[in-house]
Amino acid sequence: MANKPQNLRTKWSLDNIRVNRVSTEALASPPGYSLSSVSSGAEVSKKTDVSRLINKKSWDIALAPLKQVPMNLFIMYMAGNSISIFPIMMVGMLFMKPLQAIWSAKTTFKMMETSNAILQMIVYILGNFVNIGLALYKCHSMGLLPTHASDWLAFVEPPTRLEYLGGGMILY
Repeated sequence: MANKPQNLRTKWSLDNIRVNRVSTEALASPPGYSLSSVSSGAEVSKKTDVSRLINKKSWDIALAPLKQVPMNLFIMYMAGNSISIFPIMMVGMLFMKPLQAIWSAKTTFKMMETSNAILQMIVYILGNFVNIGLALYKCHSMGLLPTHASDWLAFVEPPTRLEYLGGGMILY
């Protein structure tokens, strides 16, 4: 095995293959290609593209709380109306996240580097108020909100129920 030839070429070697080169003059330019330099009109369109992208991004941020509403509704439904740790934590998060977002709205839109994001900021804050409204509705459905005078005053009797239902049978 010591007498192995040094010039042994493998079948994957490309040294012996002749490459036919085609001149660039024979090829046509692709559609939309031109050899001329970039004009100043492209610079203007570039600036408008950047401002359009900033505007689009600020609207995406503004509509994010409203896009969370269906998911929050689903989570509220799945949590149930019982008074236990999981529904209480969900209601706490439904309150705290929008409140934190409202308090930090100015810094959220400061990243956009634009001064005309007032409408987007108003939509953002209103979307967070919608999520707070969902949290208040969940508290009401769980019975955590004081809605009767007996919830506030010890000497007022709680309202009596006119009807009791359970399992599809009338209970007396």
